[in-house]
Amino acid sequence: MWIQKEIVLSPKKRGFHLITDEVLQLLPEISEVSVGLAHIFIQHTSAGLTINENADPTVRQDFEQFFNRTVPEDEPYYKHIYEGSDDLPSHIKSSLLGHSVSVPVTNGRFNMGIWQGLYLCEHRNFGGARTLLVTLQGQA
Repeated sequence: MWIQKEIVLSPKKRGFHLITDEVLQLLPEISEVSVGLAHIFIQHTSAGLTINENADPTVRQDFEQFFNRTVPEDEPYYKHIYEGSDDLPSHIKSSLLGHSVSVPVTNGRFNMGIWQGLYLCEHRNFGGARTLLVTLQGQA
């Protein structure tokens, strides 16, 4: 079985956001998969995806602080600033994190570790709604 679906996430403020439950709500087709794989791709160049700690919210705050210090805004050597001071840094951050993740699916659910969750890494001050392309493959 193969299923491919676009999912539009609600707009999020800048930061690292757990989206596991939101994705599962928007992907009822996952319940049909007994064993398989979900490939999740974000169709944007200024936001990324990652899997990490799902319990302690300070992890998400620390991620945001780290990335802002590692890739600061308003550097004088940036040329690509057409959409504001967060423009080029958001592209760099999304390239560092990546645009896709693959998650095993077992019995209609993501099969991640107990402390793992799927993150939307929003690097723009006003990123808006974000679109994910999810490809499910597996057996019913």
